[in-house]
Amino acid sequence: MRVAVGSENPVKVAATERALPDASAEPVDVASGVPEQPCGRDQTITGARNRAAAALEATGAELGVGIEGGVAHVEATEGLFLIMWAAVTDGDRWGVGGGPSLRLPAPVAARVEDGDELGPVMDDLLDTENVAERQGAAGVLTGERIDRESSLVHAVASAAGPFVTDRY
Repeated sequence: MRVAVGSENPVKVAATERALPDASAEPVDVASGVPEQPCGRDQTITGARNRAAAALEATGAELGVGIEGGVAHVEATEGLFLIMWAAVTDGDRWGVGGGPSLRLPAPVAARVEDGDELGPVMDDLLDTENVAERQGAAGVLTGERIDRESSLVHAVASAAGPFVTDRY
């Protein structure tokens, strides 16, 4: 099965390949249609859906996959959280699924709430580059117990449910 991934980020492509091991993943640079740093569940899911639809349209693959990381406040708790959502479509049907949510440390959250993007904030704090294309904030904030790729695998696998089982 040919699957178009709405990103050229190698972590997102690898997560899709792990979630859909029988698929051939084709990265496609597409716009999310949301701010670079999506805020809230709605914006983050919309970005994932937009990426999936645009990737499918650009390639004619069997499925389009969109993955979006964002930040959100979560009811019943304090702080700002990193959130991850994925969307999968065949052009008619949709699947949407989320990955883990991790509370951001207060200094990181403050910078993100002031308008900075999470990836560059993490790069700055760690004095590195492209943490989003390696372990991601998820890896850094969990002491490598999880990483960005494994977090995104769960989001993509959850979104792919309608396409890998007849339960829907």
